[in-house]
Amino acid sequence: MHTGDGQPNLQGPAASFWADALAQWAVPEEILAAAPESPWGFPTALFVQNARRALEGPPTPTHRRVAEALPEAGVLLDVGAGAGAASLPVAPRDGRLVALDQHREMLTALADLARSLDRTFDLELVEGKWPDTAHEVATVDVALCANVAYNVADVSTFLTALTNAARHRVVVELSASHPQSPLSPLWQHFWGLNRPDRPTADDAIAVVREVIGVAPGVERWQRRSSFMGERGPDTANWVRQRLCLPPSREPEVATLLGRMGDLAPPEAVTLWWSGGASVRQ
Repeated sequence: MHTGDGQPNLQGPAASFWADALAQWAVPEEILAAAPESPWGFPTALFVQNARRALEGPPTPTHRRVAEALPEAGVLLDVGAGAGAASLPVAPRDGRLVALDQHREMLTALADLARSLDRTFDLELVEGKWPDTAHEVATVDVALCANVAYNVADVSTFLTALTNAARHRVVVELSASHPQSPLSPLWQHFWGLNRPDRPTADDAIAVVREVIGVAPGVERWQRRSSFMGERGPDTANWVRQRLCLPPSREPEVATLLGRMGDLAPPEAVTLWWSGGASVRQ
C-alpha cells in the first residue's frame, strides 16, 4: 500500500503490527537484570557449521531465486551475511559479493570460507547494521537477506532500503514462525513465561505488500536442520545463556533438551520481488 503521493506507506497497519508483535518477544527487564551474561547472539562456530553445510548440500529455494536473477559477473549484496550460508553458494563467478554484517568475527569467518572456494570473485566486507550502512554500498544486481527479519522492528525501512539498492531482485528468507519459538517450552519451564506466536512470515508478506506495493513471490520449504544446528557439547551452554540462566542450571537445560529430542526442522519461507534501483536512477 502506498500513500496518495506515490510514496511507500512506512507506517501502515501491517508495519505497525510487525513492530508491536516483535516487541512482545522482549525479555522482561527483571529477567535480563538477573542474567549472569548477555543472552544475545549465537556462537560464530554455529554459523560456520551452517555455511559449510550449505556449500556442501543442494541449493535451497533462496539460492535458486538469487541465482536466476544474478547476471554473469554480477554484484550480490548479502545483508546480515553471517558466515555466508545464503550467499557463498551463489557468489557470482568473476563478479562481486558484498557481505554486510555487524559482527567482525562473522565477516572474518565468511572471508576464510570464501578463500576455500574454487570460484573467483571479489569480496567486499562491510561491518555495520542495515540500513545505517546503506550509503556505503553501491547499487547491486541482487540484494539478499536471510534470517534477519525477526531482529528488525522497523522492517518497512529495512525492506525499502534493500529494494532501493537492487537493480533486479530482492530475496528475503525467514522462518515461517519466530526462530526462537522452539525454546518457548523452556521459557515456560524456567520462568513461567509464555512466549508469543506472532509475528510470522505471513505478517512479513503483508508488510511487503504494504510498503513495496507488490505481492512478493513466495516459496515455503523445509530446512534440513534446526536453527540451533547440530546438537553438540556447546548447545546446552548457549541455550542456557539465551534463557538468562546461571551456569549451575546448565545440566537441567541439557536434560530438558534431551527430552525434547530432535527439534523439527523449522519451515522456511523465501520471498522475492523486483528491485527498484533502476527505477530510482
